[in-house]
Amino acid sequence: MFVSTNMWTIVGFVILLLSPQLLFNVEAGHKKSKSVTTLLDAKWEVTPIVLEIAEYLADENVNFFWSYIDAITSLENSPIEIENDRERYHVVISAATKLLTPAEIAVLKLGLSLHIYSPKVEMFAQIAAERHLPACPIVVDVGGSLTCDVSEMNKLIEETENRVETYRVDHHYPGSENQSLAVVLYGELGSPEFVQFHTVLKQHAIDGKIDYILRHYVKERPRRRLRLSGYGVELQMKSTEYKVQDDTQIRDDGSTEDTSTEEIDEEIEGFHFNKLKQLYPDHKPDFDKFKQHLIESSNEMAPLKVWQFQELSLQAAERIMSSPKEESLKMFTHIAQNFPMQAKSLVRSVVSQEMKQEMKQNQEIFSSTINIQPSDTALFINGLFFDLDVVDVISLLEVLRQELRTMEGLHNIGISNKRMNSLLGLDFEANSGSQEFAMDIRDSAVNWINDIENDSKYKRWSASLMELLRPTFPGMLRHMRRNMFNLVLIVDPLDHNTRNLIKLSESLVAHSAPIRVGIVLSVEADTSVNGSDNPSVATLCAFNYMSQAKDPQQALNFLIDLHDSAKDRDITVEDVRKMLKRKLSVFNVDDILGEDSDYDFGRSLAKDFIQRSGLRTLPQALMNGIPLPNSQLNMDEFEDAVLQEVMQQTPVFQKAVYRGKFVDSDDTLDYIMSQPNVMPRLNERVLNQENSFYLDMTGKPADTLDVEILNKLSPREMTATAVANLKYFSVPRKGKKFDLMTFWVVGDLNCVKSRQFLLYALEYMKSSGDVRISFLPNVNGDDGTDQLLNKAVLAALEILPTDKATQYVLSLLQDDAAALEMKNGKTFDIPVELKANLAAQDISLKMLRVYCQRVLHMGPGTRGIVANGRVLGPLDEDEEFSVEDYSLLERFSLTTYGDKIQKVLANDDDDESNDITSNTLLRIVSLLVSRPQTRSRFDITFHGDEHSVLKLPAQHPDKAAFDITAIVDPVSRGAQKLGPILQVLQEVLNCNIRIFLNSVEKNSDMPLKSFYRFVLEPEIQFNEDGQQTAGPIAKFTNMPTTPLLTQNMLVPENWLVEVVRAVYDLDNIRLEHVESVVHSEYELEYLLLEGHCFEATMGNPPRGLQMTLGTEHQPVTVDTIVMANLGYFQLKANPGAWILRLRQGRSADLFDIVSHEGSDTPANSTDIKVLISSLRSHVLKLKVQKKPDKLNVDLLAEDDSHSGLWNSITSSFSGSDEDSEEILNIFSLASGHLYERFLRIMMMSVLKHTKTPVKFWFLKNYLSPHFKWPRWLHQQSEKQRIIWGYKILFLDVLFPLDVKKIIFVDADQVVRADMKELQQLDLGGAPYGYTPFCDSRTEMDGFRFWKQGYWRNHLQGRRYHISALYVVDLKRFRRIAAGDRLRGQYQALSQDPNSLSNLDQDLPNNMIHQVAIKSLPQEWLWCETWCDDSSKSRAKTIDLCNNPMTKEAKLSAAMRILPEWKDYDNEIRKLQQKIDSGILDPESAESTDSIISNDVHSEL
Repeated sequence: MFVSTNMWTIVGFVILLLSPQLLFNVEAGHKKSKSVTTLLDAKWEVTPIVLEIAEYLADENVNFFWSYIDAITSLENSPIEIENDRERYHVVISAATKLLTPAEIAVLKLGLSLHIYSPKVEMFAQIAAERHLPACPIVVDVGGSLTCDVSEMNKLIEETENRVETYRVDHHYPGSENQSLAVVLYGELGSPEFVQFHTVLKQHAIDGKIDYILRHYVKERPRRRLRLSGYGVELQMKSTEYKVQDDTQIRDDGSTEDTSTEEIDEEIEGFHFNKLKQLYPDHKPDFDKFKQHLIESSNEMAPLKVWQFQELSLQAAERIMSSPKEESLKMFTHIAQNFPMQAKSLVRSVVSQEMKQEMKQNQEIFSSTINIQPSDTALFINGLFFDLDVVDVISLLEVLRQELRTMEGLHNIGISNKRMNSLLGLDFEANSGSQEFAMDIRDSAVNWINDIENDSKYKRWSASLMELLRPTFPGMLRHMRRNMFNLVLIVDPLDHNTRNLIKLSESLVAHSAPIRVGIVLSVEADTSVNGSDNPSVATLCAFNYMSQAKDPQQALNFLIDLHDSAKDRDITVEDVRKMLKRKLSVFNVDDILGEDSDYDFGRSLAKDFIQRSGLRTLPQALMNGIPLPNSQLNMDEFEDAVLQEVMQQTPVFQKAVYRGKFVDSDDTLDYIMSQPNVMPRLNERVLNQENSFYLDMTGKPADTLDVEILNKLSPREMTATAVANLKYFSVPRKGKKFDLMTFWVVGDLNCVKSRQFLLYALEYMKSSGDVRISFLPNVNGDDGTDQLLNKAVLAALEILPTDKATQYVLSLLQDDAAALEMKNGKTFDIPVELKANLAAQDISLKMLRVYCQRVLHMGPGTRGIVANGRVLGPLDEDEEFSVEDYSLLERFSLTTYGDKIQKVLANDDDDESNDITSNTLLRIVSLLVSRPQTRSRFDITFHGDEHSVLKLPAQHPDKAAFDITAIVDPVSRGAQKLGPILQVLQEVLNCNIRIFLNSVEKNSDMPLKSFYRFVLEPEIQFNEDGQQTAGPIAKFTNMPTTPLLTQNMLVPENWLVEVVRAVYDLDNIRLEHVESVVHSEYELEYLLLEGHCFEATMGNPPRGLQMTLGTEHQPVTVDTIVMANLGYFQLKANPGAWILRLRQGRSADLFDIVSHEGSDTPANSTDIKVLISSLRSHVLKLKVQKKPDKLNVDLLAEDDSHSGLWNSITSSFSGSDEDSEEILNIFSLASGHLYERFLRIMMMSVLKHTKTPVKFWFLKNYLSPHFKWPRWLHQQSEKQRIIWGYKILFLDVLFPLDVKKIIFVDADQVVRADMKELQQLDLGGAPYGYTPFCDSRTEMDGFRFWKQGYWRNHLQGRRYHISALYVVDLKRFRRIAAGDRLRGQYQALSQDPNSLSNLDQDLPNNMIHQVAIKSLPQEWLWCETWCDDSSKSRAKTIDLCNNPMTKEAKLSAAMRILPEWKDYDNEIRKLQQKIDSGILDPESAESTDSIISNDVHSEL
């Protein structure tokens, strides 16, 4: 921007330009600037900023939420009483500054600008509305009873025991969640009445009387809609080959919002005129004249020659790189967003060879390392990749918040930006999860049934590992003479649940699957019991005997037959005896089962193996030592689970063979068991991270040990204080800088198990050397027990050197008698230096007890361990945690994250590594590992960054800085969106930005044919009076007047928006016909609820399953069906609590919902509560299962006339078939004022000729009111192709399920027959009927593309059909899954931009062999382009087809071809005039010949 340079020079230059001597005739023809403005409002009213801040903080930390509540309630003046918006904003923000860092406050302000938590506040408002609260500003729900009075509330708390319905998103006062009585406060934070209720309820919660829940409720809200941002607006230049503009004269009545007519403060050619006028008010007239000159000379577009297109992308890059560094990002954005106007000046730029060469070399590296091609766009934030085509700014903000928490935490403990980037780049996801870890199965306890390497049946198989690299069909197993896949079953032989697993495993052996099978039998280990009196021991003896007398496979068959003989009753010793006699005719069974049996072996081995496995429940299955999920150990899923694990492990072996790490000379099983993921012992407590959590160590430690102050600390401050003050046992090692592992052992040493727990930890510490251990006494302060033993250990940690402390405590723990005496209060064995310190440990004992119970969530006396901030516990009463478990815990931790962090710290080549302490490492681990591990991180390598890379350094190099890297073509759609986002991020974040310009070497066409604005502000804006502005708006200023433009809203994929105000035709904007501003207003009509549904048993989508979404008082608000494509379904909703159900009728009769993810409901509930509380996408995952007595019933069956799904649909909606068929359903769409005019005429022509009541269905905003284009289906960017897609791709889900037939009629069509005739036409079993193209106008033969080339061969003599008129039998269409087939073919073909050029026509004609088309009689559609004049008299409908020969405008063609068209047009115009003048009410304007339904699914 030039304003910051020599201002006087500029002013003089401007005045010189405007002197009379120069030939700038600026005053002549003083034109007004032409602009386009657009805004988007939510459907709900604005929500108080203070509530949005509270919700933001709740997502940061639950304690922040309540601390903020307390801070606001303690203000001298409540925010609601502050009238000035800016003052109120600063007050509520300042209350948050005590909880967040300055960097986090800046991100909070961006979040408030986007209003990301307004939907959550609105959701609570909708919950309150459903609850029908009394008319009070504050309402309390005590166990279902409502009151507005504090005294009555206290009385109800004493008397009520009922619980109210709560949700996961509810705010529970910390520590009160488990109380039986839930009390919900509905009120507005910041109001005077709120303080009294909150104070009383908070005290009740602290006293343990209630579960205090706060829900926002604003009784009086401003009557102003919430203004939204975070979306893009595009003005696309439109082809004018066919004239589609309406000739109706339109004038804006001037009632557009102020933002549309205000003077827009924007740069013009680098001059910031408002700023100049403020600085030099005396020269305002001169500035106005010069501004007008610049507008008139710069905003018109000049046509370019083809050769001038070639280097436009490179020339744009050159212009950006040559601009001043501080202006380069603005220049980048300006060129991308206004490219059609910039192109004429860019062609004069000379591209430097250095830039071209560097860019080309960088592109080669990008292509080979991260698969980014020239013209592609990619954004990386701290190495995390974002695809700008699909990511929305709200999702981006969520990731920024997560990253910032970690970065601020690392910065606060002294980590530099250089090291921080290395640590942030670590990916811990690859090694986490219990399914990745295995146990060593090379054990005598395993009875192997087969041996692939040595059994004769496998001798023909190749033993070469190169077989792994041979290509096979997907899903096929490779037959190699190697024990590559080893399946071990651990079972109780008497458990009937094991029968199916054994049977399936036996079938793997019988069918020569390349899987080695072994079995471990868990039987009674007591040697005093034998097979004569214990059936499990008897079974083991029989199994061992069969293995030796016959072979292991027959022994396995013996177990199967034994279960079959017992059927559902318990197996007895007598059953074993009978089966042995039957199998082998054994006469003296006692020799096998008796006390002196030679076959009674393996019991203790099995017990040791199972104990070592750490698996507590049986049966279990291990594949190469990796436990298979318990949920899949059943008849239906076991085989799939085994094969899936084989497929997952195969690529690992393939890579090892390819890299030469696994060779033919290796013993296969030894190689597998030597891998890093194989642990000495498995323990679910250690390996399953879902049942543990990480401590927040980012707080500030207290600088006092006053008990009252410490008790008031938040959990994270308590943890920080503990980290700063705890003392440790450790083993000194020469040269050791820090300990990799920090264990906090929690327990009460008055308990034997806790003493043993700590003893094992110290013994392991001595052998490990990289572990330090602290002890946290978790005592019961109320039982009066002497705590001498616990105090002695704390005193030893504090007073003695670490080696002496370790030695002393070990001696205490190993001598149980001494520990017992000390427990009883005897102090004679305590060293003198410790005795003097025992009394001082009372404070530590009390605070650590409170810490264990409040922060670690461990009850008094329970045991647990905190490993590098990860809390494991409380342990069960009988749970063992041995030295081997500590070893497993260390190895698991090092494998998951420890080795990677240590490697980063060791690689530092500066003195910074000397600053790392054990406490620093502890906090680093807790910060890094606790963050979500959902994305991979990339390290961007490149050749050079001097000539083609914008480098914008962070404003504060000494503070935590984001690393933002973008790779982008400066004249691409990606650049249009990326520029404004980077500008805002640069303003909000402390960040280093690098933009690698990724230009195309040669352009064959204009690279960008659109103008673009992204609506995003870094902070809420206020005017000079301190009042909040109306909100952000998209502004296109100084626009060219000659091109024809069409406006597109580019919103997040789950937003359904519609235009609610637009005077001008937004599909055909020609600014030369506009006085000054084209203004439009949109509304967020719905937020999309999406999901995927599958059958639990088979995994198939339950195609045709019906679902409904509603509330308690309105059970069915919207409905949908499940597609076969990915089991996809979608429903439209708004913020609130919704109930998702299977529709009553056939769907609910056949199926139950058995599991669901993404809901706010307890599992196995038939009614699923779904809370819409965010502007982000909400996706459900459902599993359904057929009811036991309906397993063989088909959902889509047509067995009889009354039982099918489609019949049940009709009856559930409309009562009977006869009623529904009385209404004729006609579907159409229109884009732009001309086509809307045509549409009204089409409707009138239908109504004039059709005697049956008609219901019209239209696509609102080119998107269905019922359905939006799914994100997984290939997207179209051109508006016309989007419209075509909706015409054909979603016919099965666009309309309610009771609509049985629908007729599509093009908007530019006039009907001359009764459409009931078409509805009743027999389609001969086809799902739809189309009219073929006419052949009679022979002069158009050259344009009939379907009679030559591809189409001639594909159609094989069939007719090519036109999509201007068609009838769909929706019942048949849905039954044969025609929609799923069409979408599948579209997905395959649409990847090629040259295919499906006429999407709505080409797709059904391409699929004519798979989805039949009924050819309608030719008279059903006549158009002059293809049909001769003689056939016009028989036409039942006439369509205004485009004529590629004459390219006649639609309007003139309508008046020439259709004599009735003008009469229809005049009749509609008169009717509209009556409505506009108020003479006629719109509702009374319905034709008496029609019924226009107000059904929720129809939009008029």
